[in-house]
Amino acid sequence: MDLSFWERDRWFSGVEFTIVGSGIVGLHTALRLREKFPESKVLVLERGALPQGASTKNAGFACFGSLSEIADDLKSHTADEVYKLVAMRWKGLGMLHNRLGDAAIGFERNGGFEIYEPDDPTYDECMSKLDEVNRLLHPLFNQDVFKVESNRFGFGGIRNEIVANSFEGQLDTGRMMEILLRHAIAAGVLILNRQTVTSHHEHSDGVLVALDDFSFKTRHLLFATNGFAGDITADVRPARAQVLITNPIPSLNIKGTFHMDRGFYYFRNIGNRILFGGGRNLDFDGETTTDFGLSSIIQNRLDDLLKNVILPDTPFTIDHRWSGIMGVGSGKMPIVKKLSDRTYCGVRMGGMGVAIGSLIGTELADLVTHD
Repeated sequence: MDLSFWERDRWFSGVEFTIVGSGIVGLHTALRLREKFPESKVLVLERGALPQGASTKNAGFACFGSLSEIADDLKSHTADEVYKLVAMRWKGLGMLHNRLGDAAIGFERNGGFEIYEPDDPTYDECMSKLDEVNRLLHPLFNQDVFKVESNRFGFGGIRNEIVANSFEGQLDTGRMMEILLRHAIAAGVLILNRQTVTSHHEHSDGVLVALDDFSFKTRHLLFATNGFAGDITADVRPARAQVLITNPIPSLNIKGTFHMDRGFYYFRNIGNRILFGGGRNLDFDGETTTDFGLSSIIQNRLDDLLKNVILPDTPFTIDHRWSGIMGVGSGKMPIVKKLSDRTYCGVRMGGMGVAIGSLIGTELADLVTHD
């Protein structure tokens, strides 16, 4: 790139901190660095026109885990580990609320609900684990989190018992990311879109960062690329999530956030529309990809559940379909670590980026010391 003196001087000289990724984690990292080092230049590089991955593409669930998810986690994690996971998510949601404000992000606490099809093998396990999970989480919430209610939403082909969670909420993903970007810009963070980092080489006094057609030096390099972090740390793999949204439905009586099958399916109202996503468990291999797109096997299943379970006997049409890329791995805990003397990463949100992104961004920034 033929940079002018002004471009080189303003954006690429004297860079103290460069963050790769302008999603939830990346922008919270930038804001925390500005708080810690107010005189330092903070540059954020984003390869997309908008934040790639899942930050602007998620379903907007302000959640910390359904009963079936938590019961499933207890099979592979200790009770203490599961408690810490939920506590981390709850703390992260609190940080998000405190930084941006509920009104700014369109937050509503309409409750969360888990529904079960008649042949759902997780139903009996959830009923048997409900008291145990409530006892486990009681110190965090000071009351029982989950309780059993009856199906009052008109869902079809499900068990009458629904597990309700009054602490769960929903937000407007677009508003959240817009206000977060505004906060970063107001704080003096420089953000450049359509910039792909092709390589980086660490030296004693900094890191040489190569983009598509030029290079520059930064004192510290921080990766906040979540599902795209497989080339940064081995224990991250991409997980594509497919989502659809209906056109407005007159007299829709569904309000809240809803989970099915250990969180592999999820839906919510957005006004009088239904947003519905999931189905990755139908084709784990095919959905382990960084390519955005849709697959017929998953979209057909979403359409079927929408027609027969969520909106039986209710006419609807689909307005839009899309996908996002999450980051998962062998464990549920995110990876926040120093990769080398001047290179760091905060990745593997495990589908909980809304809940933990603010916390992980803060922790990533706090790894860095000024020199």
